[in-house]
Amino acid sequence: MNIQVFGINKCFDTKKSERYFKERKIPFQYIDLSKKNISKGELESVLKNVSLAEITNINSKEYKKSNISMIRNTQGKIDILLENYKLLKTPIVRNGKLATVGYKKEIWDSWE
Repeated sequence: MNIQVFGINKCFDTKKSERYFKERKIPFQYIDLSKKNISKGELESVLKNVSLAEITNINSKEYKKSNISMIRNTQGKIDILLENYKLLKTPIVRNGKLATVGYKKEIWDSWE
């Protein structure tokens, strides 16, 4: 397994996901989105497994400020997500070509 956890330190589910992998002694790479944003290729890889709506944090303060809901084309929405990590739901967990958003213990169990 080649696990990557994209998240922010203040996110409870991100901390839970880190603990999940540590407890099972599964090596993972943690990427703090507040320091290094997700790349376009990484985001596109994730979007092959989850929908744009699933990965967009509509409850964030930034969501209303960004006017992302007014944009109709998918690429425009992706560009805004790449510019502002606060619009992403976390954690984003990748295992090669597989990906999840949020705390998904049942899915991660199937990866072992």
